[in-house]
Amino acid sequence: MSEGMIFTKTIKACSDLVNVFCCGWSIVAYSFALGFSDRSNKQLVSTLSKPPADSKDLYFPTRFPLNGWGQFKACLWKQHLSYWRSPSYNLMRSLHMLLASLIFGLLFWDQGRKIHNQQSLFNVLGSMFTAVIFCGINNSSSAIPYVSMERTVLYRERFSGMYASWAYALAQVTIEFPYLFAQSLAFVCITYPMIGYYWSPSKVFCYFYTFLCTLMYFTYLGMLLVAVTPSFPVAAILQSAFYTIFNLFAGFLIPKPKIPNWWIWLYYLTPTSWSLNAMLSSQYGDVKTEISVFGEAKSVEAFIRDYFGYHHDLLPLTFGILTLYPILLASLFALCISKLNFQKR
Repeated sequence: MSEGMIFTKTIKACSDLVNVFCCGWSIVAYSFALGFSDRSNKQLVSTLSKPPADSKDLYFPTRFPLNGWGQFKACLWKQHLSYWRSPSYNLMRSLHMLLASLIFGLLFWDQGRKIHNQQSLFNVLGSMFTAVIFCGINNSSSAIPYVSMERTVLYRERFSGMYASWAYALAQVTIEFPYLFAQSLAFVCITYPMIGYYWSPSKVFCYFYTFLCTLMYFTYLGMLLVAVTPSFPVAAILQSAFYTIFNLFAGFLIPKPKIPNWWIWLYYLTPTSWSLNAMLSSQYGDVKTEISVFGEAKSVEAFIRDYFGYHHDLLPLTFGILTLYPILLASLFALCISKLNFQKR
């Protein structure tokens, strides 16, 4: 028997039960009105309190009306409509990305291949660092109030038995991807030619992929902060601690070789350090052109390796680790939104 037939029969059984109850209640009320509360009331209640001989207990074969795939599709469609109807969230962060891309392109106009000394390389890395922090924090901060509002809807609809928490979490993570992809594509299309990086298919792809992963883990971090905190203000306060760590241990303000040994573990745990590593190494890690570094000649490749600790031959490992951050944060979000319940009623 299909789920639709089971659901239809269940609704019909409930409808019949309600009709019997309403009929009985009408007779009771009418009997009281006529003063017959003692032949047709006690007997009627006794009769109605006993189920028919051929009746069965109400039974639902599944907790939810749809299977797992159906729940995910329903949640994804609901999120799709919700995102289109939320210009304050999606339109504003998209406009912010376009404006930020233009500003970065103008500030660092045509400096991508004009590397003459260490300061030239510092300027380029500064553009990457600013883009990662600025755009990432904006996406994360924008996601927190929106997901906090959506969590309230989740509590209500999950209690009603519409879908499981994991279906909502997977749909929430999935619906973000096309928007983040479009933002990353717009950022690369604007900043890459304006800053003047090397026109190589592999370098363009690495630049795009790194920025996409960066926006993803920042956005999923904001979603995770909502899942582990009881309210939006608490999540907003907690995010500042993460942003400070992402700033200090990204490898720009304090390069990796200069970080004390007892803090180096935090550098490896900080996702922004891998973003900068991937961006700078993919662009300049194989450039053997010699530049003036603090008064002596050294190749760009050697300077990046010695000063920042970035190795071009370790790029596959860098991209692998960078890929894990969005997956890890999205999985933690799904787990926490399912297990933690901060509803007060």
